[in-house]
Amino acid sequence: MKVYAISGLGADKRVFKYLNLKGEIVPIDWIERKAGESIADYALRMAESINQEEEFTIMGLSFGGLIATEISKILNPKLTVLISSAETKTDLRSLYRLLGKSKLTRIIPENLFNLPIGIAGFVFGTDNRELLKSILDDLDLKFAKWAVGELLNWGNEERLKNCLNISGTKDKIMPPSKDADTVLIQGGEHFMIVDRAEEVSEIVNTRL
Repeated sequence: MKVYAISGLGADKRVFKYLNLKGEIVPIDWIERKAGESIADYALRMAESINQEEEFTIMGLSFGGLIATEISKILNPKLTVLISSAETKTDLRSLYRLLGKSKLTRIIPENLFNLPIGIAGFVFGTDNRELLKSILDDLDLKFAKWAVGELLNWGNEERLKNCLNISGTKDKIMPPSKDADTVLIQGGEHFMIVDRAEEVSEIVNTRL
């Protein structure tokens, strides 16, 4: 079975190579957004690369989990896997929702989304600075600003029928939600898909 994987805001498909899953991982690349496009419409266009004629799973990491959720509301995956992410708006920090209402991201310069590696390493919770720096160096800052704005203003309230949430107990960016049915990785941080790949893989494989 194919596992269509959507990476996070500060990541790309390189992070998925650390997983060892029973299914075939098929990364979905980010696409150019259209002006005024909603996150739901954007997700629908990303879903065009999914072969619906065979059974499939959708996996989303961090911001990619929001896209995976929106796709799963439209399509019918066997399973949706959310890693270090959120399933509904209530799973996000209340601070994020407040920032979304303030519309602050509209006036923040794009270059502020380019975090120094020292700060990024702390926030993402990883010692794998080389990989993280390589990923952040390739980050599209214009896209990053849009994605953060969409995350802060995400309005989804619908929980999925068959969803596996995996969160790290020490995640500084997307801490575990008390409202979601979540499998916790003790001490896991936001970059645990790389740093704790063996544990993440084992949890996912129990549901594939």
